[in-house]
Amino acid sequence: MAEETGMLASKVALVTGAGGGIGREIALLMGASGARVVVNDVGASLAGEGASLSAAEEVAETIRAAGGEAVTNGDSVAEAAGAERMVQTAIDAFGRIDCVVNNAGILRDGIFHKMSEADWRAVIEVHLNGSFLVSRAAAPHFRKQEGGSYVHMTSTSGLIGNFGQANYSAAKLGIAALSKSIALDMGRYNVRSNCIAPFAWSRMISSIPTDTPEQEARVEKLKQMTPAKIAPMAAFLASDAAKEVTGQIFAVRMNEIFLMSQPRPLAKVHCGDGWTPERIADELLPAFRDSFYPLERSADVFHWDPI
Repeated sequence: MAEETGMLASKVALVTGAGGGIGREIALLMGASGARVVVNDVGASLAGEGASLSAAEEVAETIRAAGGEAVTNGDSVAEAAGAERMVQTAIDAFGRIDCVVNNAGILRDGIFHKMSEADWRAVIEVHLNGSFLVSRAAAPHFRKQEGGSYVHMTSTSGLIGNFGQANYSAAKLGIAALSKSIALDMGRYNVRSNCIAPFAWSRMISSIPTDTPEQEARVEKLKQMTPAKIAPMAAFLASDAAKEVTGQIFAVRMNEIFLMSQPRPLAKVHCGDGWTPERIADELLPAFRDSFYPLERSADVFHWDPI
C-alpha cells in the first residue's frame, strides 16, 4: 500500500521519461511515498525513435497495484503542445500539480567533428528544450497555488566533461543554468528548482563500448549503481522537507551524495592602465596558469569505485 501519510502525501508529481531507468524508479518511489503520479513516456528508443505507451502503463499499474494513484501520458517533452497536455493530465486527474521531474532524454553520441546537425538538434530538443517546455507549462499552476518544485536531471558530462557528447553535454549544462534561472525568477512564489546529476546504470548509458578488458571492468562497476539509488534524492527535493533547498546541483553516485560547485571567480589580476595582448601573455598567463582547469572527464574526477 502507498503511504497515505508518506513524505509526499497530497502531492501530485509529473515524471517525464518514467517508463524505464531512473524515471521509472523515481515514479515508483514517489507513488510509494504518497504522491499521485503522472507517468510520462513516449516509449521511444534510446535514440528517440518510435513510440509506445506500454512502458508507462506498466509503471502506472505497478504504482496502482501497491495502493497508489497514477495515470499515464505519452506526449513528447520536445513539443510545446505535448508539454501542456501532460501538465493538464495532472490537473484533470488530480486537480493540481506540485512537482515536475524533468528526466526524459535521448542519446546521439558522436565525436564533435563528425556530429551531424540532426543529432545535435535532436538531443537539444529533448533535454534542454523539453525541460524548458514542461517547466513552463507547469509554471502558471505553481504561481497560482504559490508553491511547487522542479527537479531537473543534469549530468557530469556537462558539469565536468566527456568525450563524444558535445550535444548531450551542452544540453545538460544548459539545464543547470535553466534551473538556476527558474529558482531566481519563481522564488517569490515559493517555487523551488534543483538539479540532480545521476550516476546510474540504465538504458541511457548501456551503449558504452566494452571492447577491451578495461572497458568491461568499468561497465561492471557502473552496473552496481542502480537507478533506484537516484530516486530518494528526487523524492526529497519534491517534498516539503526540502523547502529551503533551491538553486542547487546534487550528484548521486550509488550511496554517495555530492553538492556540486557552481562557477565563481578563481583568480584576478588588475592592470591600471589597461591590457595589451603582450601584457596578458607576460603577466596574466603566469598568474592564472596554476588555476586553470585540466581537460578532465567525469571519470577523472570521480575516480574511485562506487561505494
